[in-house]
Amino acid sequence: MPVYNITHKTHYRYEEPVSLCHNEIRMLSREFPHQRSLKTEVHINPQASIYSEREDFFGNRVAYFSVERPHALLEIVVNNIVETVSQPPVNFKDSPAWDDMCHWLETGGNAECFELREFCHPSPKVPLLPGMKDYALISFLPGRPVLEAAMDLTSRIFKDFIFDPKATDVSTPLSKVWQQKRGVCQDFAHVGIACLRSLGLPARYMSGYLETLPPPGKPKLIGVDMSHAWFSVGVPQLGWFDFDPTNNQMPSSRHISIAWGRDYSDVTPLKGIIFGGGDKQELKVSVDVSRRPDRTSGLLLRP
Repeated sequence: MPVYNITHKTHYRYEEPVSLCHNEIRMLSREFPHQRSLKTEVHINPQASIYSEREDFFGNRVAYFSVERPHALLEIVVNNIVETVSQPPVNFKDSPAWDDMCHWLETGGNAECFELREFCHPSPKVPLLPGMKDYALISFLPGRPVLEAAMDLTSRIFKDFIFDPKATDVSTPLSKVWQQKRGVCQDFAHVGIACLRSLGLPARYMSGYLETLPPPGKPKLIGVDMSHAWFSVGVPQLGWFDFDPTNNQMPSSRHISIAWGRDYSDVTPLKGIIFGGGDKQELKVSVDVSRRPDRTSGLLLRP
């Protein structure tokens, strides 16, 4: 069971002093069936005037802070220590047919049904676009087990979309990603979620990190990792199952989960408002994901 140290640094430099800022952080690790949160530390410079923690609607850990004195620099460092375990192999054919599942979601009345329905509808970052249902139906043939179909959809997104960090940013609408067929992990997760919801299936956005390794013979550089994202499919009586279309796989023990929501807007790592600062600001973000040296695998994946 690997133990990971994750350090996520965010550094803002402002053109003019900021007199006051209010911020929310969603980078604090939480418990999952496949993961234990061992320790979390949050360091803020300048020191926060107010700091508190809570759980949001989805159970994610959220830190709120404000800095109430003039500052031209703001640095937030979040350190998480987590332990992950490999999830048992999944027999896709043991999952129900996706169309039977849709019928149950439409007609069921128990608490589980209501909980899953929350993730069947469009959300701010995931509208249902023309053509997505037809694209999804190539994988979701009548009577096909839902997890088998979801894995097929994952593989097709991996093949049909180009990983291109320069093609999009966090504000790029899904319509542009769908049109140009390129983007990053956030975009591919949104595509998968939109396809599933177009069929009436529950899908949620997963935010976290992925252990990446340098090419053979090269040293691992500090701070060059990135946040990662994938999607999850809810199956009645079986739970939620994660799929990573960026790497064409179901997440392993090398995926560290931080938060979930309807889409990226529910789990934005850091957001807030500032008073002052001028017209320009410089943002630098670095992430380092490391584990104990004796527990390193050799698989290279895309962040």
